[in-house]
Amino acid sequence: MAVIRVSGPLCTFIIEELTGGPLPKVREAALRRLTNPRDGVGLDRALVLYFKTPQSFTGEDVAEFHVHGGRAVVAGVLDAIGGFDGVRAAVAGEFTRRAFENGKLDLTEAEGLADLIDAETEAQRRQALRQMEGALGQIYEGWRGRLLRVLAYAEADIDFADEDLPDDLMEKLGPQIRGLADEIQSHLDDGHRGERLRDGVEVAIVGPPNVGKSSLLNRLAGRDAAIVSDEAGTTRDVLEVQLDLGGVPVTLADTAGLREAEGLIEKEGIRRGLVRAGAADLRLVMVAEGAGDFELAREGDFRIVNKVDGSAGAAADSRSSLEGVLAISALTGAGIETLVQALTERVLALYGASEHPVITRARHREGLEDCQASLARGLAGLETGLDHALVAEDLRLAMRALGRITGRVDVEDLLDVVFRDFCIGK
Repeated sequence: MAVIRVSGPLCTFIIEELTGGPLPKVREAALRRLTNPRDGVGLDRALVLYFKTPQSFTGEDVAEFHVHGGRAVVAGVLDAIGGFDGVRAAVAGEFTRRAFENGKLDLTEAEGLADLIDAETEAQRRQALRQMEGALGQIYEGWRGRLLRVLAYAEADIDFADEDLPDDLMEKLGPQIRGLADEIQSHLDDGHRGERLRDGVEVAIVGPPNVGKSSLLNRLAGRDAAIVSDEAGTTRDVLEVQLDLGGVPVTLADTAGLREAEGLIEKEGIRRGLVRAGAADLRLVMVAEGAGDFELAREGDFRIVNKVDGSAGAAADSRSSLEGVLAISALTGAGIETLVQALTERVLALYGASEHPVITRARHREGLEDCQASLARGLAGLETGLDHALVAEDLRLAMRALGRITGRVDVEDLLDVVFRDFCIGK
């Protein structure tokens, strides 16, 4: 099955030409025979649907042809539709862009749709669906509406000073600005959970050579992703596998063993490993049973003692029982389940899906930070007696920053509030 969708004013004409009959009822599927009007050759028997503007995805007239999915069928129908004057193939993302331009989606909802299409885990799907359905946009539009009212009052105080307005109008704006700024700051203080969930969590395995890093990578991946050898320095570059831990996408990286390099290639591998380990969200620091220590570990790292295979020497190593140290055997699988459970709990605690909408893109965060900075300047200006025109400009910049996130910056909204709330000019 393939779905061919057409959007625009020619939809009704195209349906009638391809089916040789009247339009189907709006939003009801009709079984019709499709024929190429140029030569009368039959194309397929298909389900045809018609969505009338503005009740469609793009906000325009939309036609859908649900045809059999064979290449010849699809090519034939596309050729027939493309033969009409004024019809062309859509560019990537054009249907969603038209939906945005026609007010069917805001920018956050459009981004949520893109994330939903790309979602690989359950948690990513839930977060993207929530955003596509408008949860994030509703928060930003709510803040924008409140800021719009504050700015309208500031503009009224400046532009209509001769009207019968409250004397303390500007002074009353301070608590409203502060309350809005506090809410935005709370939203920003989310630990980058949404971005981490959308982009994935980076976990690096670090440690000296021959402690079993590659064996652990293979064990967690469930396949032989890395070459395992007793020869030191086998891993010369960063190796990656993708995991799904509690619905959060995780990139697990095996880095080169950290030691004094014996050649240029190994030296470059160690350099790359150090860079990757430094940038990782979480790290698994490994040592072998009876050898080495955790000098590479930093706060928050998982400390792992490997090659605990039940030998007498293993039992004598006190590190295996230390609090916060996990004893495993990458060879036999002993302790791996405990490690996976602990790692999953940490990932979910730090980056798991939240019940409340969270920031999912750097673009959103930048807009909110710009808004917050403008609000802070405006509030400081009010408190220090700055010219009200300058305070209003900061508020205007704050609203513009919020509007960039959802794609809404409308001066008419501001005028509506000014004239409605104060009945200026009667």
